[in-house]
Amino acid sequence: MKWLQTQLMNVQQEKPFIRNKAAQVFALTFVGEYLTHWPKFFFDILTLIGLNPHGVDIYLRTLMAIDAEVVDRDIMHSPEETRRNTLIKDSMREQCIPSLVESWFQILQAYQQSHSELTCQCLEVVGAYVSWIDLNLIANDRFVNLLLSHMSVEDLREEACDCLFEIVNKGMDPVDKTKLVESLCQVLQSAGFFNIEQEEDVDFLAKFSRLVNGMGQSLVVSWTKLHKAGSVKVAADTLRATEAKVPLMLQLLVHEDDDISANIVGFCYDYLQVLKQLPLLTDQQKANVEAIMLAVMKKLTYDDEYNFENEGEDEAMFVEYRKQLKMLLDRLAQVSPELLLEAVRRVFNNTLQSWQTAPFMEVEVAIRLLYMLGEALPVSHGAHFTGDATKASTLQDMMRTLVSSGVSEYQHTSVTLEFFETVVRYDKFFIVEPQHIPSVLMAFLDHRGLRHSSPKVRSRVAYLFSRFVKTLHKHMNAFIEDILSRIQDLLELAPPENGFPALVTSDDQLFIFETAGVLIVNGESPAERKQALMRSLLTPLMDGFRLLLAKLPQETDEERQGALADCLSHAVSFASRTSKAFSNKQTVKQCGCSEVYRDCLQTFLPALSCPVQRGQLRSAVRSFLHRMIICLEEEVLPFVPAASEHMLKDCEPKDLQEFIPLISQITAKFKGQVSPFLQQVFMPLVLAIFEVLGRPAEENDQAAALDKQMLRRSYFSFIQTVTGSGMNEVMANQGAENVERVLFTIIQGAVDFPDPIAQKTCFIILTKLVELWGGKDGLVGFPDFIYKHIVPACFLAPLKPTFDLSDAQTVLTLSECTLTLKMIHLKRGPEFIQFLQQEYLPSLQVSPDITQELCQVLQQADVKVLKNYMKAFFQRAKL
Repeated sequence: MKWLQTQLMNVQQEKPFIRNKAAQVFALTFVGEYLTHWPKFFFDILTLIGLNPHGVDIYLRTLMAIDAEVVDRDIMHSPEETRRNTLIKDSMREQCIPSLVESWFQILQAYQQSHSELTCQCLEVVGAYVSWIDLNLIANDRFVNLLLSHMSVEDLREEACDCLFEIVNKGMDPVDKTKLVESLCQVLQSAGFFNIEQEEDVDFLAKFSRLVNGMGQSLVVSWTKLHKAGSVKVAADTLRATEAKVPLMLQLLVHEDDDISANIVGFCYDYLQVLKQLPLLTDQQKANVEAIMLAVMKKLTYDDEYNFENEGEDEAMFVEYRKQLKMLLDRLAQVSPELLLEAVRRVFNNTLQSWQTAPFMEVEVAIRLLYMLGEALPVSHGAHFTGDATKASTLQDMMRTLVSSGVSEYQHTSVTLEFFETVVRYDKFFIVEPQHIPSVLMAFLDHRGLRHSSPKVRSRVAYLFSRFVKTLHKHMNAFIEDILSRIQDLLELAPPENGFPALVTSDDQLFIFETAGVLIVNGESPAERKQALMRSLLTPLMDGFRLLLAKLPQETDEERQGALADCLSHAVSFASRTSKAFSNKQTVKQCGCSEVYRDCLQTFLPALSCPVQRGQLRSAVRSFLHRMIICLEEEVLPFVPAASEHMLKDCEPKDLQEFIPLISQITAKFKGQVSPFLQQVFMPLVLAIFEVLGRPAEENDQAAALDKQMLRRSYFSFIQTVTGSGMNEVMANQGAENVERVLFTIIQGAVDFPDPIAQKTCFIILTKLVELWGGKDGLVGFPDFIYKHIVPACFLAPLKPTFDLSDAQTVLTLSECTLTLKMIHLKRGPEFIQFLQQEYLPSLQVSPDITQELCQVLQQADVKVLKNYMKAFFQRAKL
């Protein structure tokens, strides 16, 4: 308090950050002392400061700091703090809130002309506190009149607007809320604030728009509550009050400043939600819907300042604003789909009749509205051109106009992109009217699409073209070879040394290769022709790959090495992408393409032994092998042993982690067919994993620890695949010492590493091994292993402090652990129960009663009961 006293005397104020810190200290003192030692906290401060401006500043800052500590819902509080905060608020309401409110009134009145900064601070305090104090203290004539007088003062009006918004937002009875909003509206209207066309201050209008939005949404909430409660008359009055604000809402929605417009969207959206619930719309309500529709259409339009080549923060904000408008459009479609369809048709047709002379933004928005109808009028699987005849024929007419009007020639990227987006959204139109396919194909392939001057357009068109072809390939048979010849130069592998900037990026080329594959595979030409076309597509990739691979080891510059490795990876990815057109081995065979993909494999596999850029090349070839397992099935098997041998040399954790899914895929798919290969690769793979896991790492190296955790998981999932595919002989034939070593890693994984995902996998493996080897004719010595290691694992893992039974993943692990115990009982019978009763559970100091109970539940048929019991058992044990 002495410090505060000196502040009152000082001519010069402390710097703002010091005042904020002081306010924080006062607030923390208040929170700690108010309820017990200092109930007169505010009385003392107010008595000391009077109306001294320096003192008032600290007082107001302290109130905001107390709000942050006690009220602010965005700050997380412990249950104890929440209880304390509730007590503080209750106590303040009883003891000091009226005095505080009076002090605010005095400050607002005293400083409104001389200290606008203090007045704004005080308005902020009122706005913050109004949510939890008695509203009558604020929502009364003297206070509201004071706030309204501030609305006319340039330096105060924005803060006054925010303060009124908080008052309106306060939760209360719907009838009272309607009365409050209506009285406030009357005062604002009679003071001339609703004449917004005369207002030039856009920052204030944005705040005012937010206030009107708050009032409108409050009325809608009141209407909803009254409507649900069946209060027909009061609900009707509230709806009338809401609709009286619609003209103002429309003025704000259509305002040229997007911030002002965006702030009223919430009220607009909620009003449409009300209309959606009404059985019939009046003529006025229909007019309101149409007015909102026209406003949305107008506001969707780009302005002249939008920078399409270099989109910055303003552009990003407009894109977000457009998303809000799209939500309004979707809601309009729910209220009156016929009205929306007719309005879009009118705008679309008028604009496209004269597109050559219309500004780009009008043409873009006309096509955009057609595009947006696709989501606003939802159908299943894009079937816009069947079902409702009016809708189907209107959309069909608009699509026909779009593709035949020549608008694809418009010289602006936004119009070009919107054209292609819309063509692909309504690709089913071309099934109904296939005669338009050739002209649209030409647009995709020429200067309007893939050869457009803008890289952004070329890139998007590459993707859209692949989608267009996937849907309509059946209708393109006559054009396949023409299309392939037109895109041939776009399919070239661009080596880094040619120096020319490529027309399309490697990512775009992926889509173009996939498109070429789809066209070849789905065409109606005979298998020999398909084979020839696929070979002519893939041979340049293989030739380029061989040349670049020969160059790579000789290259000494690391940057050039990286560029060559990128190019080699792209070649493999492109070849892989062409195979996406095949659904399975059968279609590859039918097209006569097995041989060319085998040739690709032979070409790409030598990259695995390349001494430089190993990680990237291995990753690319591995992905290709995954794809070929699906396309070539057993024809891929001869390539696997050599590939595996190369991939297991000099491994990094990431290499192994990515290699294991490949081996697992082969194991799961071919099972017995690959048994000899698996037996051969099993221990080298396991040893490579052990070697990497055993490498020392820095104690705080999080990345290395995560790599090891992921590798451990991959290893266990590989063992799970082997045991789950009935390939247990692969493990059994590795020799007793190796089998034991692998088994111990599984026990270790189940118990020692606090990773519930890996632990769960380990228990699944143990259950499977008990099922396979735990019976009378199982693996020699395995029953002994069950009692010495598997049973203890089932109890020691859940007893670990890190085994968190409140975590869902850990509960799943416990569930698998329980199934392991169940399987042991199934395989070993009474012998197992005897072991638990006489040896194991007594060794854990489990009482005879609990032991008896556990063994009884274990012998019941119902596994669910056992799972629940085991969870309770371990919860008790951990207390």
